[in-house]
Amino acid sequence: MSTLPARAERRCHNAVNPLHSCLFFSPDLGAELGKLGFEDPSAVYFATRAAAFGPVGAGTVTATFYNFNPALVAEHVPAVWSVASPEQVLGARLRAADATLRRLLGEEIIASDEMAEAARLALRATEACTPHARPLYAAHAELPVPDEPHLAFWHAATLLREHRGDAHLAALLAAGLDPVESLVSHTATGKGMAIRWILSSRGWRRTDWEAASDRLRERGLLVAGEEPALTDAGTALRAEVEEATDRMDRAPYGHLGAEGVERLTELGRGFLFTAASNGAFPAEATGR
Repeated sequence: MSTLPARAERRCHNAVNPLHSCLFFSPDLGAELGKLGFEDPSAVYFATRAAAFGPVGAGTVTATFYNFNPALVAEHVPAVWSVASPEQVLGARLRAADATLRRLLGEEIIASDEMAEAARLALRATEACTPHARPLYAAHAELPVPDEPHLAFWHAATLLREHRGDAHLAALLAAGLDPVESLVSHTATGKGMAIRWILSSRGWRRTDWEAASDRLRERGLLVAGEEPALTDAGTALRAEVEEATDRMDRAPYGHLGAEGVERLTELGRGFLFTAASNGAFPAEATGR
């Protein structure tokens, strides 16, 4: 039985995960992959996140990324591997993570005892992550841990993110939410990304969004109206998705223990405040 406070794993994830995902909003990533010959932002994203799998095809990426239009995936995968090998992409990704964290956090935080402590705590949490039914986590878990503390922390944040993300997809499937329905219902919680950003980055059309909205209304999960808003049933379903994700993602945080989770959350929030102050996330991705 876990002795963690309620939702402690979610709070820790919310503090640590942005320090992994900020890479995908960073100009440093586009610059590093541009040196390899990548130009399209979608190609950069698919190659960067899928490289741990090796030179896989569109089917693997569509299945494991979940909410992207399969047509958009097929437009870029497996073609990305003719531009650069997965090994080259992984090297460029790590260089971009280094440049991004140094720019967003500053050299003082990068070299701090707090960063080294955060790396130790996050890596300890990953010791209890499990690979079964978690393909993105399992692929990344086979990558070596970088030597420098800030990159070791970023690597551990990546493992924790993909471990939780794989569990979240299982929860969405259990809730009967397809890729676009998942996006619509998440946006309807008031915590999702801007609709225009979602459509452009995930490759869906407005008609796809509207059709998914209609299906959710037919299930009594979405209220009528132009702006997406959840019914009581929809709110309950999304809450169950998050709670199911928490249950499936409890092991690494239980392994770390309540004191360790609290400290990692505190450190992550401090880093995140600095990163956000330095423009880690573009307004178009987070605003309505």
